[in-house]
Amino acid sequence: MKLVVAEKNIAAQKIAQLLADAGAPKNDKVYNTQVYRFKVDGEDWVSMGLAGHILAPDFPDEILFDKKMGWYSLTEDGEVLPAGVPDGLARPPYDTKRKPFLANGINIKGWKVESLPYLTWSPIIKNPAEKEIIRVLKNLAKKADEVIIATDFDREGELIGSDALNMIREVAPELPARRARYSALIKGEVTEAFANLVELDQDLADAGESRQYIDLIWGAVLTRYLTLAKFGGFGNVRSAGRVQTPTLALVVERERERMAFVPEDYWQIRGLGEASGQEFKIAHTTARFTDKAAAEAAFSHVEGETTGTVTAVAKRSRKQQPPVPFNTTALQAAAAAEGISPARTMRIAESLYMSGFISYPRVDNTVYPKTLDIEGIVRGLASGTPALAPVCKKVLAGPLTPTRGKVETTDHPPIHPTGQGDPTTLDGGQLKLYNLIARRFLATLMGPATIENTKLSIDVGGEPFAASGDVLVEAGFREAYPYGLKRDEQLPALAEGDIIDVRDIKLEAKQTEPPARYSQGKLVQEMEKRGLGTKSTRASIIERLYAVRYLKNDPIEPSQLGIAIIDALSEFAPRVTTPDMTAELDADMTKVAEGADTQEHVVDHSRALLAGMLDALIEHKDDLGEAISDAVTADARVGACPTCGKDLVMKTSAKTRGSFIGCMGWPDCDVTYPVPSGVKVSPLEGEAAVCPECGAPRIKCQPFRQKAYEQCVNPKCPTNYEPDLKVGECSVCAEAGRHGDLIAHKSEKSGKRFIRCTNYDDCGVSYPLPARGKLSATGEVCEHCGAPVVVVETARGPWRICVNMDCPGKEKKPVRGKAASKPGAKKTASTAKKTTAKKATAKKATSKKTTAKKTTAKKAAAEKTATEKA
Repeated sequence: MKLVVAEKNIAAQKIAQLLADAGAPKNDKVYNTQVYRFKVDGEDWVSMGLAGHILAPDFPDEILFDKKMGWYSLTEDGEVLPAGVPDGLARPPYDTKRKPFLANGINIKGWKVESLPYLTWSPIIKNPAEKEIIRVLKNLAKKADEVIIATDFDREGELIGSDALNMIREVAPELPARRARYSALIKGEVTEAFANLVELDQDLADAGESRQYIDLIWGAVLTRYLTLAKFGGFGNVRSAGRVQTPTLALVVERERERMAFVPEDYWQIRGLGEASGQEFKIAHTTARFTDKAAAEAAFSHVEGETTGTVTAVAKRSRKQQPPVPFNTTALQAAAAAEGISPARTMRIAESLYMSGFISYPRVDNTVYPKTLDIEGIVRGLASGTPALAPVCKKVLAGPLTPTRGKVETTDHPPIHPTGQGDPTTLDGGQLKLYNLIARRFLATLMGPATIENTKLSIDVGGEPFAASGDVLVEAGFREAYPYGLKRDEQLPALAEGDIIDVRDIKLEAKQTEPPARYSQGKLVQEMEKRGLGTKSTRASIIERLYAVRYLKNDPIEPSQLGIAIIDALSEFAPRVTTPDMTAELDADMTKVAEGADTQEHVVDHSRALLAGMLDALIEHKDDLGEAISDAVTADARVGACPTCGKDLVMKTSAKTRGSFIGCMGWPDCDVTYPVPSGVKVSPLEGEAAVCPECGAPRIKCQPFRQKAYEQCVNPKCPTNYEPDLKVGECSVCAEAGRHGDLIAHKSEKSGKRFIRCTNYDDCGVSYPLPARGKLSATGEVCEHCGAPVVVVETARGPWRICVNMDCPGKEKKPVRGKAASKPGAKKTASTAKKTTAKKATAKKATSKKTTAKKTTAKKAAAEKTATEKA
């Protein structure tokens, strides 16, 4: 039996389908893991997918010292791991037994500043991250005659394959192992790869592991340092890393340039021209007047003029060359321009690759290899994508000569469609990205576009004006690739001496603009230019910076916390914020991949660089802590307290973990406000930032995929007040022989809206309402459940709804494995009452369990503390 090990389950399934003899592979399970059994030329094969990395690097709990052995750590199995701790660091016995100091070493598991220099030099262990998969891998390896590693072909994939092979060697040390390398999960590529197996590239795997180790060491040390410098701070861990920090520094540097920018005044004279019923823009040939007097003098000559004379007509054609093939960075930048973030681009591209629609998406290459079947791909696109068929026909007419980029590698071809699969099964982001890739591929095979520029020189009142227009006269590659194409600006046919009408000539005062902020796509390109990260990691690094709230918005702005961290690190450890050191370490890892250096030497070099700046950081920990504290407060600020004038900031409740707005003057000032649920909150600026009615801050609320709105944070403010509204009568009370009105009410405490019966304590009838929108009663009840029907005014118009969220009449998604509810079934008032009672009982029971759990946890913590003290 041959065992095929792929990186993911979907890849294992695809490989089985592509290699299998006639008939589909048989789905099977080993323990609880899916595997695929099939035959190739009558021989039994089985394929299984890993879940990415099956081993995770980590640190041991302690570093110990022995006079004979020196510094070392022990694994769970008792294996001794030497630690290269420098002689300059203190050795036991220590004057104190408080953590992290031990009688015979240092505890590095706990987050203590004193342990960071030792953590820098700690050995690294690799623990099972996927125990179940490793168990299955070993089980199949015992029965196999040969193993074929078929993970993705890059540093990461080679490391994953190497780790899998190491696990196999523990139970089958003599099992023959080979490597299959492919660039697309399609029949031809996979068959060719398995027919020409190679050896696993251990140098490439070591380079991937070097990066893994270096990023772990730097990330752990810097993250712990920044977090400990000001522990707490509204509940965030202060993340940092070898690539993450200089990337953040790029954004902060641009923001500093914007802050330091001094705008300069300039003036423009512009208006409209018209001829033959066609309107076009005209502007003074002095694009920017820097002297106001000169601008006013020129404007005085043309003010009130109604005609102008064409003094010259010039036409010029220019060629726009087709683009080069997509590598990862170019794809991310192009997709970002279409509204898909780099991180989302990579997730979608990975799914398209696994489904066989595109080639491997993590590449630097921008030159198609000669072996690529370009004609076959175009024919596949023509038959599978009707919208591209006319363009494909022109491309096939030849010559099939693709453009070439500057980077040529031999691992994978540039990103391209495979021409296989059914694109009609794609939707949303998948279809959008697939079309971008398919059209880019076709564009690289087409000729240049021809754009004709027409320029009119016009005399208006003795002042020189001009008008310009561009027209696409020969589409060329633009027929396939319209992205970024400007709309045609056709000027009327005019000749020298013609008279045109002019109007709306204005003198406009303007100021120069600061440098533009990075978009996510531009930042990815800048990272590549500076040597920060790799094609596989850049998108995830940007995503991480957003997750830890160092970045916000797009175009990208640094938060006050992000700025403070970079400013402090730049002062006390400037090298960590520059791309130079990161590029140096990346160059070292490339040498490992090429076999010119060793993993151990490169990792130790990185440890030395980190240790060289750590002393200064620890010395200035308190200074950095204060900077972080001030920045966190600035980021969390939503306005000034109307009672004491101190800052109102976003806070997190220690009990509920929910967010609220509280005064920094607590406990002297106890002003708090609730935060609207389900929205992203940001403060307003200028006059709009303070409520004119109550003096509390006004905020901007951004619901997910909805239009933003503004409101006062004070639920009791008159601007938030809504009068109670009777929307019907309570059917539960009617059945019980009493009268109850259903009243729509907005809580002054929480700002939430709901409908509740006036006899709520007896009947328990309550319904939620949408957070916003004017409410109107209809006097009608729902035919399915008897609840009131109301109308809510929304941005899209009136919305008529039954307020009962559990109404049987509402459409529900079918539940797998369960019979769908019968349509038309009615829920009686008594059933509703029982349901309410059950929910209340369940809520009480949950509360009791939670309380008991907390009490138990507190007791355990107290016992542990007592033991440690003893």
